[in-house]
Amino acid sequence: MRKIVVLSSIAVILAGAWWFNGPHGFSNMLQQYVENKEFMTLKARYTPEQIMDTHRKELLIDSQHSFQEPELKFHPYLLLEVKYFSPDKKSHEGIILWSLVDGEMVINTETWEKTHGFEDAINAGATRGDFKLMQAIAKQKTAATLDQLQKELHVEKEILAQSIDSALSKQLIVQKGNSIQLHFQDPKILVVPETKMTDWLVKKPYNYSQLISGKYSSGQITKAAKAAFGEDFSIRSTSEVFVPVYSIHVNTPDGSTFTSYWNAINGKKEKK
Repeated sequence: MRKIVVLSSIAVILAGAWWFNGPHGFSNMLQQYVENKEFMTLKARYTPEQIMDTHRKELLIDSQHSFQEPELKFHPYLLLEVKYFSPDKKSHEGIILWSLVDGEMVINTETWEKTHGFEDAINAGATRGDFKLMQAIAKQKTAATLDQLQKELHVEKEILAQSIDSALSKQLIVQKGNSIQLHFQDPKILVVPETKMTDWLVKKPYNYSQLISGKYSSGQITKAAKAAFGEDFSIRSTSEVFVPVYSIHVNTPDGSTFTSYWNAINGKKEKK
């Protein structure tokens, strides 16, 4: 079977230029870790002590607040090996890192920039038609007129009206007269279907108490990705990987405990 060179992004996270056989070689390689009672995770850049020290004033309001021992948890992500066409009509191969906790895709692991709007689309069961309409609106930055959308989508008024009705019923957009806008704050859905990976994947022994469950399934993520990125987008394989997140606990004066969650890759606060 012919060998396929994995993209440089995959080479980075796998600590070098790895080669694999066949279309499912990458996922098979990760599956071996599972069978060996190991799991794959991005390597932490920050320690909990560094985060607690940096955000001490935010976390400890006064001297009556105190830290407990922090905990390390691992949040599930879906790693998708994909193929897609770029706007210049060139074929590309790459990977996407997609959160199973908040339903958003990681754009760049260096900054941990994420999309915003995919979670709403997943919860609404957005179709390819819904995504095409949302993407057309997003191209106009803030809002789009009916004429702009008709021109962008190359459809008749009746077809456009049906698309708008569909997205309105799912609360993905709002309409004010002749103006249509997306129904989520600071949308970020016009993205290349590939994560820029700058971090390493490492293997760790299973510790089930450290692994949290995702809110979304791999099926929901792959369905949304296919709807968002169109017919030229294909998924070769998927594998579950994990991202280290610290649970930082603070004792409060009334005897209760406040817990916040911090991404060990970028040192910033995470969703639970």
